[in-house]
This record gives sequence, C-alpha cells and structure tokens, in this order.
Amino acid sequence: MKTFTDWTTLTEADRGAAAAIGNFDGVHLGHQAVIDIARSAAARTAAPLGVMTFEPHPREYFAPDAPPFRLMGPATRAHRLRKLGVDHLYQIPFDRGLAGLWPEEFARVVIFEGLGLSHVVIGADFCFGRQRSGNAADMQAFGAAMGFGVTIADLVQDGDRRISSTAIRRALTDGRPRDAAAMLGHWHRIDGAVIHGDKRGKGLGYPTANMSIDRLHPPRFGVYAVRAEVLTGPHAGCYDGAASIGVRPMFGGKRANLETHLFDFDGDLYGQHMSVALVDYLRPELSLPSVDALIEQMARDCAEARTLLAGTP
Repeated sequence: MKTFTDWTTLTEADRGAAAAIGNFDGVHLGHQAVIDIARSAAARTAAPLGVMTFEPHPREYFAPDAPPFRLMGPATRAHRLRKLGVDHLYQIPFDRGLAGLWPEEFARVVIFEGLGLSHVVIGADFCFGRQRSGNAADMQAFGAAMGFGVTIADLVQDGDRRISSTAIRRALTDGRPRDAAAMLGHWHRIDGAVIHGDKRGKGLGYPTANMSIDRLHPPRFGVYAVRAEVLTGPHAGCYDGAASIGVRPMFGGKRANLETHLFDFDGDLYGQHMSVALVDYLRPELSLPSVDALIEQMARDCAEARTLLAGTP
C-alpha cells in the first residue's frame, strides 16, 4: 500500500483510483462495506483501490482540547487498511485551508483536480465541506458535473442497531469488548511501542509490557483477557495474556496506561512495537488492602484469562 500525505503533487500513476472517503476510525464493518464497494468499482475499471481519509481527524482539529475519542491512531488505521488490500491511502492533511473549502470547492480542488479520482464511495450520512454543508446527494451532483462516479453506500446495521464508531466507543466504555468486536469485524486493538514503567509488576512476579493510551478513547478501566502480537524484535509473535487499563489506584497513579502480562513469556520488549487485542473484560480496577492481596488477585485474573482465551478461536 502506498500512502500519500501531499495530495497536490501526485504523479499520473498515483491518480485515478476508485476510493472510499471518510474518517474510518476503527475501520469497522460499515467502513469495510464502503471499501468493498470501492473495490468493485476499481475492479470494473482496472483502477487502484483507494481510501481517502483525513489527519488529524476533523473533530480533533475543531476541538483539540476535547477528551480523546479515537479508536485508533493513523498508523494503526493504515495497518488495518493494508490488511484489507487497499492500494492507495490518501491521508489528507486537515487544516484551515481544507476546512474552509465549500462543498463544490472540495469536490473540484481535492477530488477532481488534486487526486483525480475516477470513482468515490461515501456513506449515506457523509457530510463534507465548510460547515459540513455538503451531503451525499451534493457529491453525486458534483461527480456528474465533473466526470467522476459516485456511489452512496447504505448504512450497515447490527440487528436493529446501526454500526458506528460512536456505538463501538460506547461498548468499550461499558466494558463490552466482544460487542465492540462484533461491530468492528475484528478485535479492538491498542497498538504502540513498549515503554518503561515503574517495574512493579516484575517485582510482584507478573512482569508487564507498558504502553501509552494517550489520544485514544479509553476503554473501561480494569483487567482484560487479551491476545497480544509482538510486531518487531526477536520475540515477534502472538501471545495470550492479561492486561490492566487504568491508573493503578493502589500506587497513586494518575495517568492511565495499558500494562500487559504475557503468559509463558520471558524476554525484553522495551522499544518494540506491540498490538494488544481486548477479548474479555474481567473486573474493574481495585484498591486492595495489601500487596499480598494484589498478588493473589493477579493469580486469579490470569487463571480466568487463560480459561476464557482457551475457549476463544
């Protein structure tokens, strides 16, 4: 997959894709349906399959001080799109200039002149342009006038519930990772580098790999059964484990992070890249009366996680 962050300097070989357009936060089943329609359009015309998205997320641009809401960062999103077979990822910088384009300007300057897209696929609720004043019907009209095809994808339902990034965030906030996975079409993952922590876990007999969750929507604090993938380094591979997300109330922590204990693992992961999938929520964070009580609880957590993961394909 080729990633483009400057849409004004594309070569002819990089133009002409059939592309799905949106933020694609989480790359959930609804997003995948839009991408599959673009895939069919690309196949019909032997065009590259593209995805056009924005960085930062427009919501981050307009409300930079709002609580974190993203399900995944740009690198994780790109990794997921690569797995879906996307050829060209157009990661459009969202800035004052882009935000100020009226819908017709956006269609002409970015889609038609900048990217030269042959076909675009958008969700039925897609809004674009200054003050979000353009809608899906407007995009169809602009496409007809400028010469690019437009398909409006129906919204995807999970039973009587619409699949959306908002619904997935709600499931994670409630501690329902399997419900989130049902809407995502994959486990919800937290990706990032393993960083140095206070090393208390090692002293307790349960060493952990620590990762930041800054700028991400925080799942419900507590302990999870997880599937982890070490993506780099000599210990690359897949491991089951138990992880804690939260602030470590027994030790006066204030900044939330992710601490993952990998079962049957012995090695140094500092600086390596890891992806941790949340499978089951086990319990909330606890402030226990003693370190011994914490060690006993951690043993129960790990035993429960092993049992749950053994029964999970």
